[in-house]
Formats: sequence, C-alpha cells, structure tokens
Amino acid sequence: MSDDQERIYRHTVAASIRFKNFSGITSDFVLGIAGSRCGSLIGLGIWSGAIALSLPVGAQTLPQPVPYEDRPADARTVQTPARSATAVPASAASTEYTLGAGDQVRVDVFGVADLSGTTYTLLSDGSLTLPWVGKVVLQGLTTDQASATLVQRYQRYIHRPSITVSLVSARPVRIGVVGEVNRPGAYTTGQSAGGTIEGEAATAPIRTVTQAIQAAGGITQLADIRNIEIRRPRLGDREEVVRVDLWAFLQSGELGQDIPLRDGDTLIVPTVSALDSREAVQLAAANFSPETVKINVVGEVKTPGTMLLQSNTTLNQAILAAGGFDLSRARTSEVQLIRINPDGSAVRREIQVDLSAEVNENNNPALRNNDIVVVGRSGLARTGDFLNTLLGPINPFVGVLSILRIFGN
Repeated sequence: MSDDQERIYRHTVAASIRFKNFSGITSDFVLGIAGSRCGSLIGLGIWSGAIALSLPVGAQTLPQPVPYEDRPADARTVQTPARSATAVPASAASTEYTLGAGDQVRVDVFGVADLSGTTYTLLSDGSLTLPWVGKVVLQGLTTDQASATLVQRYQRYIHRPSITVSLVSARPVRIGVVGEVNRPGAYTTGQSAGGTIEGEAATAPIRTVTQAIQAAGGITQLADIRNIEIRRPRLGDREEVVRVDLWAFLQSGELGQDIPLRDGDTLIVPTVSALDSREAVQLAAANFSPETVKINVVGEVKTPGTMLLQSNTTLNQAILAAGGFDLSRARTSEVQLIRINPDGSAVRREIQVDLSAEVNENNNPALRNNDIVVVGRSGLARTGDFLNTLLGPINPFVGVLSILRIFGN
C-alpha cells in the first residue's frame, strides 16, 4: 500500500450536524464518517466509506421509536411529568369521574401530531391500545391520573412528554337500587322503573342519589332517608360505604348529600324504625317520592273502587275522593284499614273516623300504596239486607218496606 493510500485509510472525518428530533427538541449530534478496510484484491487495498444520512423532519411521518437506554446518557434523564394526578379522596362528596369500560377518551401528545387527536374506547377490562407503548389499563383512574400514567409509559420514547387525556363520551352508568323503593333492581342510564325513558330524558344519565331513586319509582313511606348507604367498589377488591342523609338535604338544602353515583354503585334505602306523620307529609312533596299511590276504597261510599291519589293522602281524603259516605247505608263512625305488608302479610285495624281531624295515626293516618279502606254498613242497612235475603225467595216483588208495613199494621 502506498503512502497516499495509507493516509486515506487512517483519515477520519467528524462532522457536527444539528438536527431536530421527532419530539420537537433541537440537539447537537456528532456523526462520524470513517474509512474501513474491507480486504485486498490483486494486492490492492480497497476501502469504503460508511456515511449516515438524516432526512429533514418534514419528510418523516412517524419515526421508529428508540428507547432512551439506547440514546446518549444526557438524553436519558427522567423528567418530572408535566401533570400531577390528584388521588380521588375517600369522601362522600367526591365528584371525580373514574374511567371504565365503554368510556371514550381522546389522547393528545403535545408536539407529536401523529399521536394526538385520536379517540379511543376503553375495552371491557378498562384498557386501550396505543402506538409504541401497547396496552395501557386506565380502569378506575381519573383523567388526570390517566394522563400521568401515559406520561410514565411514553417517557421512554419522548423527551419530557406532555400528555392530556380528555373524556369525550361517558359510558352508561349501571347501578343497583334496593331497599325501600317501589321498584328495586339494577338500572342503567336512560332506564326507568317502567322501562326505557322516552323523549329528551332518554339520554339523561343517572348521576345522583335522587335521580337513581326516581328511576326506581321513588321511596316507599317506610324509607329511612337519614341513613341511606352507597356501597362503592374500589380498586384492590375493596369496598367503600358512603352514608347519605337526604333529610338534611330537604331541611337545609345540603346539595352535598345528593352525591354523584359511579358505575357499579349499590344504593341501599333502609327501613325506618318509627314513622313521624309530620315528616311523612314533607317527604310526600319531595321529587324522589312517588307522585301517586294506589288506594282501594270499598263498601258504603258513593263511588267505591281503586283510585290513584297523591302520595301520603290521608284516610279522610280517600273517603272524600270516593264520593263520601253513602249516608243511607254507611257506618260513619268507624272504618277498617287493611294494609298489605311487603312480605305479603296483611294487618287490619279499626279506626274511629273524625272528618275534622288533622293527619295523625289514630283518627286520620296517611295511607300507603295498596292500602284498602273498608266502609261498613250501618245497623239499619244490615237489617234491611238480612230481610231482603230472607224474604226475597218468598215474593221477590215485595220490598223490605212493604214487609215492615205489614208488621207495623
């Protein structure tokens, strides 16, 4: 090999190239152009140059990601995420929305257009699949927590990433409502006790405690609204119990008691230990009480039958709604009240009627759904009916009054 060839072989050229990488960060990088001997042919030294070229940024659609561990040491420094997630407090009044299966979210990565603006739907396990990082589970996280999670996953590929997760469309909320409600069961957004809600309300989600009770047909008159419980599943097979006092909400307007519900919540309305007639009247006016109750008034009234009356209608009001007593036949001093219990048993009690009495348990109680009011016959009506039954077969054309006249003569 000649001296000139040896000098060319040993010569190395170093060029400093300034370039802008795919994360938008400008960096200086040293690119080496070196000669290497490949071999010899017919006693001649052959050399070749290895040259690395870089296309302009505009010509790169989505470069192949390179993990930070393969980059220079100064580019592998882990930076603090741009957003810090706020943990959801174990508080009854928490309004943080947590992501779950069926939610539609949008992911935006600042400075990387190819990774921004895409809407994803969380799968049944609460996960979504993203470019470069693959499957990411966001089940049970808030949007801020989800953003921080993606920052941790993408910081291997993007220097100091800034990522935002936004909720585009919330999933249907499925909850359970049990206890002292008229139609206990499982309910989903847009569903009511009688089926699917029609009209504009069809898309209205079940967001709060009162809306869930309304969807379940309202509370019964045995509901203890001071000690309502919400059983809420948490991560790690834990369960959180939140106590709600809707009576405080009615008395002082504490909107914090009407807390938002989350998917998977179970709302339990317990049975009250003692009824207060005055409180019952106030509860009847609440929008989470049923608007009407079904009352049966039978016996000696002018229009007996089944009626739909306002919730917490009193005994006197039910009698008057049935047209009042049939004064020629009714026993106006006393009626029977038959109450069907939730377990199927029935309780019958005699009530002394006082049409001038205010609502009270002794003379004018508030009626419940499916109560039966029986207005009995007076002594004279019973005697007349007995004689008609006894003497009717002898001469059906002879009335009771005719028989009485005969005995009177």
